[in-house]
Amino acid sequence: MKRFERLEQIRRMDPYRDASEIYRLASAYEFPWDFTRALELALYRTYAVPSIGRLLAETGELTDRTQKRYDDTVLLLDAVVEHGFGSEQGRTAIRRVNRMHRSYDIGNDDMRYVLCTFVVMPKRWIDAYGWRRMSRHETIACAVHYRTLGRHMGIRDIPESYEEFEACLDAYEEAHLGWDEGARRVSDATLGLMTSWYPRPLAPLLRTATLALLDDHLLRAFRYAPPSPATRAIVRRAVRLRGRAVRLLPPRSAPHHARQNWEVKGYPNGYRLEDLGTRPVPGVRGCPVRHVDLSAHD
Repeated sequence: MKRFERLEQIRRMDPYRDASEIYRLASAYEFPWDFTRALELALYRTYAVPSIGRLLAETGELTDRTQKRYDDTVLLLDAVVEHGFGSEQGRTAIRRVNRMHRSYDIGNDDMRYVLCTFVVMPKRWIDAYGWRRMSRHETIACAVHYRTLGRHMGIRDIPESYEEFEACLDAYEEAHLGWDEGARRVSDATLGLMTSWYPRPLAPLLRTATLALLDDHLLRAFRYAPPSPATRAIVRRAVRLRGRAVRLLPPRSAPHHARQNWEVKGYPNGYRLEDLGTRPVPGVRGCPVRHVDLSAHD
């Protein structure tokens, strides 16, 4: 397969009827690394809305169990992508997500905003740093996929198009992003998690590099000192150069799903989808586990 052959395949598909398959091709074949980074930053971005960041701080899910919360979120969302909404795995993942959210008092507006970040941030990241820009088919399919997910989650007043998702996100952030002490604790814990994936001596450098990828609005909300213009330029150029390098490589012949990401560390012996999102039992490493083969579509 040639470098742009899969894009040609996507353009022959219907972005509405085949939305989830197009999204799977884009996220698992064309841009797996970029989707991972973009969705990490999408979720991180939501902490700057005080009602969201404060709730996460109060639950301790992202301050005391940061790696587990990261793993569970990634694995549940990607099970739907890998297997589809109608599959047993997809239905189980959505039930688990809904059960987790029912435990807390989360407003519809906040839920809709989080959904908007899943649609908007991957396109913005890929257009800035990917080996090519997202096509119109992929952009539409991403919006349709998450509209479907939002309906399964019972979210009301979901935007209809990518442009509406983007407008909703920007308006919500303009109105709601701001300082909260609990949200800052969640942010610090998340930055600590991201740097923990690499050798300890690199932690200060990686923290600065991560902050260099954030916009001023977000930095002000968390009250982080902005990196210098030179640091920002170097970091962003390095990420762009990575995208250019990927363009020179052969395209993927096999999908890469989130469960294969090395950053997912909480279930070395495997996991069951129905167990994800549960609080760990004191003295027990991880959840009650039996290995589950989720590679049926590889």
